[in-house]
Amino acid sequence: MATLKEKKHMSAVADLGCAVCRRMGYEGTPAELHHPRKLAGGWGRSSHMLVIPLCPEHHRGNKGLHGLGTKGFEKYYGYDEAALLKDTLSLLGDPYQEQQED
Repeated sequence: MATLKEKKHMSAVADLGCAVCRRMGYEGTPAELHHPRKLAGGWGRSSHMLVIPLCPEHHRGNKGLHGLGTKGFEKYYGYDEAALLKDTLSLLGDPYQEQQED
């Protein structure tokens, strides 16, 4: 269950729009949240504070993270989940770091 702070963060992340579309020059594409497994050690999901906004195509579509797989996605686009997460956190400040300080 997400805390109030996590829910606010996830809402702010979704409001950014798709991270892949943004890199392609398309701002504000509606996004759903992706929890990178790689950041959770390959098991389960990452923290709610470490989510990436992706449109349905770049999340679940044939040319998305789940469609291509993490290695295929990186090969196709030339960047990985960590780069998209870094972009996301930099746009918001770094709320994950702030959470660790609480």
